[in-house]
Amino acid sequence: MKTTVAGPMVPTMARVNRVRKETHDTFTLELHPAYGQEIHHFAAGQFNMLYVFGFGEVAISISGDPTNPKPLIHTTRAVGNVTKAMAKLKTGDMIGVRGPFGSAWPVKHAEGDDVVLVAGGIGLAPLRPVIYEILANRRKYGKLILLYGTRTPSDILYRKELESWRSRLDMEVYVTVDRSSVNWQGNVGVVTTLIPKAGFDPQQTTAMICGPEIMMRYVALELQKRGVPMSSVFASMERNMKCGIGLCGHCQMGPTFICKDGPVYPYDKIRELLLKREI
Repeated sequence: MKTTVAGPMVPTMARVNRVRKETHDTFTLELHPAYGQEIHHFAAGQFNMLYVFGFGEVAISISGDPTNPKPLIHTTRAVGNVTKAMAKLKTGDMIGVRGPFGSAWPVKHAEGDDVVLVAGGIGLAPLRPVIYEILANRRKYGKLILLYGTRTPSDILYRKELESWRSRLDMEVYVTVDRSSVNWQGNVGVVTTLIPKAGFDPQQTTAMICGPEIMMRYVALELQKRGVPMSSVFASMERNMKCGIGLCGHCQMGPTFICKDGPVYPYDKIRELLLKREI
């Protein structure tokens, strides 16, 4: 018998099906519903609150396929007490899930446009659902371009998928690193150095950016120089989200609550906020 969730603050239960190590500090959790509970459908760009018993709760973007929400997939870095505990979970362990919450990437709105995705580091994880959704409906879009930058070659996420996407005739993939290694033969430099390599129609382009805030500011500036209207640029913000529904105030940024009004915003709505100190 299926249980009914009492409210948005009550987690449903999920069983860990797999923990996959992506890099030295990044891992992917594959979750399945437990005890007859439901894993809700999500839109690309939304996040869940994941609860590890005895440690607490943390907001993690959903990085799986929106057209196939089971299993539920999250990729994150082990950087705090909760995510470090999460990295130690094993197959069969239980975890609490609340969500999905937040706004979504404008995948439907982008139909007919070229789509440029720019990711920095783990910012590729929240953008991966966009790629899945566009590839599932490929004829509805123009060019699909992924520009991805990491600190070093060892920090690259989803290597096999990147190779698979790069081998496609209907998708362009460019990868760069800040610091190269002996065996690295690709581009070296910040992710903005990839923008001139990409051929797209700036007036018919929807751009989606996810990564460190400073990286997103410079990417937006470079896209603007290429002629992409700021109203066609979208960014994902993830700051200090605690409750997921706009009650606690931890994620307030000026007049907006990221968990409720975001995390995905039209860039022209948050550009001025990102330029102000201590917001």
